[in-house]
Amino acid sequence: MYIHNGIVYAGTPEKPLRVTVVEPLEDFKLRLTFSTGERKTFDMQPLLKTPLYAPLRDEKLFNRAYLDYGVVSWNDGAIDIATSVLYAEGTACEKVTA
Repeated sequence: MYIHNGIVYAGTPEKPLRVTVVEPLEDFKLRLTFSTGERKTFDMQPLLKTPLYAPLRDEKLFNRAYLDYGVVSWNDGAIDIATSVLYAEGTACEKVTA
């Protein structure tokens, strides 16, 4: 049992999903490792047509992807993408084992 924001919940709190490794690949794809140990590939190309992600058409900028507290970001945090989107829409790769 735990309390969050004054509400009592049964069980134990789930840890938030985070990206632990981001690797830019060719063709505007990202290889991601999540805090669950799962690895996925995410294709950014469809998003590059939108105004928010249009600056990432510059490969040099795209390849400078970095993690900011478990969130994939670019351009000093001016551009980022939700971890939940990367996880839900990514294509599964091999699972990382410790």
